[in-house]
Amino acid sequence: MIETYRGMVYPNQLDNMGHMNVQWYAAKFDEATWQLFSAIGVTSEYVRDQKKGMAAVEQNTKYKSEVTSGDLLVIRSKVVEIKEKVVKLFHVMYDAETMVEVASSELVAVHLDREDRKSCPLPPIVKERCIDLFDISS
Repeated sequence: MIETYRGMVYPNQLDNMGHMNVQWYAAKFDEATWQLFSAIGVTSEYVRDQKKGMAAVEQNTKYKSEVTSGDLLVIRSKVVEIKEKVVKLFHVMYDAETMVEVASSELVAVHLDREDRKSCPLPPIVKERCIDLFDISS
C-alpha cells in the first residue's frame, strides 16, 4: 500500500455525536483516491489534456473507531484489481499517531471519456503501473 492522504480532523467536521461525520470520511477517501489515480497514471494533466477521467460506481466504507477534533489521520491505499475499463481500490484510514485502523473503503471506478460520457479502455501505462506498484494483473 502507498500513502495517499495525510491530514487532520477539524472541529467543523464533527457531527452532533462529537465525532467526524461520515461526509468527511468520504471526502478524505476521495482525496486519497485522486492521489492513487495520479500514482498509476491518471494524473490531473491526463484528465485535462486527454478529456478522460474516472467515475466511482460503487463504494463501501466500514467505520471501525471514531475520530474526533484534532486527531491526525493517514490513508494508505492500493489497487486490488484492474480490468480493461475498471479499477478496484482499497483504502485504509489510520490514526496517524497510534496507527490504529479507524475506517476502510473499497471503491470501484470506471475510466470514461468525458466528452462522450461513456466508459472507455484505460491506457496501457495504468495497468503497467498497477503491476509495478501493487504486483497485480488483470
